[in-house]
Amino acid sequence: MTRQRWVGGNWKMNGSLEANKALLEGLNAALTDVSDVEIVVFPSFVYLAQAQDLLTDKKMVLGAQTLSEHEKGAFTGEISGPMLNDFGCRYVLVGHSERRQLFGESNEKVAQKFEAARKYGLIPVLCVGETQEEREANRTQAVVLAQLKAVVDRVTLAGLKGAVIAYEPVWAIGTGLTATPEQAQEVHAFIRNHIAEYDKALAETIQIVYGGSVKPDNAAEIFAKPDVDGGLIGGASLKAEDFSVICKS
Repeated sequence: MTRQRWVGGNWKMNGSLEANKALLEGLNAALTDVSDVEIVVFPSFVYLAQAQDLLTDKKMVLGAQTLSEHEKGAFTGEISGPMLNDFGCRYVLVGHSERRQLFGESNEKVAQKFEAARKYGLIPVLCVGETQEEREANRTQAVVLAQLKAVVDRVTLAGLKGAVIAYEPVWAIGTGLTATPEQAQEVHAFIRNHIAEYDKALAETIQIVYGGSVKPDNAAEIFAKPDVDGGLIGGASLKAEDFSVICKS
C-alpha cells in the first residue's frame, strides 16, 4: 500500500525572529505545488507562536521538539502537552538522540513522554537509533528494538497507530556522515517486519522516516527505498531552498 510521505524540519536550538520569518515565508512560497507530503516544522519553544502565525501554507503544520511527561506543576523549564495544544502543535518529537545522549532521557522516560503526547492528542514522532560504537558491535537491531519495546510496553502496540517512527543513527547526526540508502532501508525494514509479527495492518500503514544528515543531493535516493517514508531533517531545514528541495524529493 502507499503511505503518505512525511518530512519534518527540526530546527533544534537555532533561529531568531528575523531568520524564522525569512525561512517560513520562503517555504510558504516554495512549497505551493507540493500536495502529497505532510510537512512539519519543529521550532524552538519560544518561537512556536511566531511560527503558528506565519504558517499560512496549509501544507505545513507545527511540531514541538519535546514535551514533559507531566501535565502541570512544579517542573521549572518544562513544557506540557496542553501548552503545546494552545499553540496549534500537531506533532512532537519524542526521544530525539540529543535528548537521550545530552539530557539523559532513558527508554522509560521516552516511553512516558510518548504516552503523554498520546494523552493530549499530539502525534508523537518516536526517534530511535544506535551510536557508532553500538553499530560496530553489531547491536543496531538490539538497541532499536529496546527503544521500541519500552514504548510498546507502556502504551501497547495499538498505541503506535498513527504515530511516526524516525530512525536516526546517532553517528550520522551533525557529523556529515550519512547512512547509505541500503543501510537506512535495512533498519527501516527491520522495524516494519518486527511490527508485522504482531500487527500486519499497522506495519503496512505506520510511517517510518530517516533522520541523519539528509541533504538535497541525497534525499531522493534515500526516500526511494520501499520502507523509507520520508525524513526528519536537521541542518538543511534551516535553509528554505534546501528544505523545499528535500520536500519535493
